[in-house]
Amino acid sequence: MLVGVTDRRVPGRGFAGRQRIRRSRTLAIWAVMAAIQAAAVTASVRAQEGAAQQGGSATTSAVFRRYSDRVVKIHVIEIGSAAKAVLGSGFYVTPDGHVITNYHVISKLVHDPMRYRAELIDTQGATTAVTVLAIDAVHDLAVLSTGTRPEHYFTLQSLAVPQGTRLYSLGHPEDLGLSIVEGTYNGILEYTLYPKIHFTGAINPGMSGGPAITDDGVVAGVNVATEGDEISFLVPVERAVALLDRALAPSYVPPPRFLDEVGRQILAYQDVYLAHLFNDSTPTVTLGRYTLPTRPASYFKCWADASHPTRELLYRRVEHECSTDDYVFISADQSSGVVSFRHELVTSDVLSALRFASLYSALFGAGTVGLEGSEEEVTRFSCVSRNVRRARTPHRGGLSARAVLCVRRYRKLPGLYDAVIRIAALGDSRAGMISTLTLSGVSFENAQRVAERFLERMQWDG
Repeated sequence: MLVGVTDRRVPGRGFAGRQRIRRSRTLAIWAVMAAIQAAAVTASVRAQEGAAQQGGSATTSAVFRRYSDRVVKIHVIEIGSAAKAVLGSGFYVTPDGHVITNYHVISKLVHDPMRYRAELIDTQGATTAVTVLAIDAVHDLAVLSTGTRPEHYFTLQSLAVPQGTRLYSLGHPEDLGLSIVEGTYNGILEYTLYPKIHFTGAINPGMSGGPAITDDGVVAGVNVATEGDEISFLVPVERAVALLDRALAPSYVPPPRFLDEVGRQILAYQDVYLAHLFNDSTPTVTLGRYTLPTRPASYFKCWADASHPTRELLYRRVEHECSTDDYVFISADQSSGVVSFRHELVTSDVLSALRFASLYSALFGAGTVGLEGSEEEVTRFSCVSRNVRRARTPHRGGLSARAVLCVRRYRKLPGLYDAVIRIAALGDSRAGMISTLTLSGVSFENAQRVAERFLERMQWDG
């Protein structure tokens, strides 16, 4: 509650005695009213804090007052210029001063520890140097070691949260000072490869790595991303619990180079989620005479659209596209963990066979990749192509196609590649099918295996 401060000006000395008596009485009344108001405010605050201690509903101001000293601001500093390169948030989780934040907040330090350093600023303005103790690049988390002894800290535990529960996100939006945002827990995202909580609240840049808590101070998740319009996302607290347990285990030894650990984690995780893509149980969709794979796992979303011939556009295109919604952050210039594919049926009743072949060839050659990555991060794509033929059997349609596999290597993460597979159906003078599969952050062996399974799920008549 905000209490206004009144500016009371003192009158001059030339007042008569009666006026001074009246003024004294007025001041006495003001004093009594102020005392009553102060008592009411104190009682209200105590009631709110008491309700919070008993697990009941607390106001936002009471939550902020009780838990804000556990949240810190994190700066990543470019050493040469002493300029602030990254602003984020974090929060204490042990009496020994360990801090949880997002991996992406300290990623510059991981990529170039000789160029950057990190520090935290607590609610009292004290600055402390921090070091990275452990990371989970796949789930965008990190544990920092600070060497401080905080008076208060959050105790992490797995938490079952009913949908609709009120949560309070804390952090430093746009370096405007520690802030609190109310929002609603809306459950784990359904279409996600990397589990995230849908939080209806306005998380803004700078709040990354801060906690989202219940009104009794239990951490439900870690601020990680936003799409605006109060659509934000949290890393579930279970992932933070697992990382902290690993970091504090007696046998744990931090890797000598955390960037190598980023590559190891991504390689390990892609083995898991790629293992079952495009297997025998993958559903199919029929476009024209082509039977094609669709939605290979529950975390894919699929869309379809179509265009119709006009005088200017003498062919028809039907599109079917599926993709995962999320990705793994590697650096500001590069993401990984993306899986998407697209089928494009192209037909024309107007163009001659020669003109359609020219159009079809141009469409196949004009495929865009749409993957991030600077020359510092990845090499150029290198491609190989081959013709694929499969005879028709009683149980499966035939296939005649041109297949192109393009890959590029990650310069800083050995063993990881981006891959794009383009497949064009052959054998029809007025219709064609172009399918594109895009994989990022995978081993070369997995790129080949998934491409073969993708192709295996395709068939067409004729």
